[in-house]
Amino acid sequence: MAKTEITLEFPVERDGKRLETLSMRRPTVGDELAAGKHKSDPAEREVSLFANLCEVAPQTIHALDMVDYGQLQEVYQGFLSGRRSKPEPAS
Repeated sequence: MAKTEITLEFPVERDGKRLETLSMRRPTVGDELAAGKHKSDPAEREVSLFANLCEVAPQTIHALDMVDYGQLQEVYQGFLSGRRSKPEPAS
């Protein structure tokens, strides 16, 4: 499954490690359904979804600077709109 690497402008410390990048995979219908089941608050639902797609704990997403959270939102929207989601043409 395709992933997009996101370089954090403001790295965070999680479990004694400095996290400088996150890798977000493309969402599936199942990811959307799982996030929707667990959270009635739209902001928490999105945090849950992003944590799942980046394979980190929700607390890691909570610790992000808003600039970096905005990057996650951009990548996610890119997946939904087709930007950043099409494979490079074969030579």
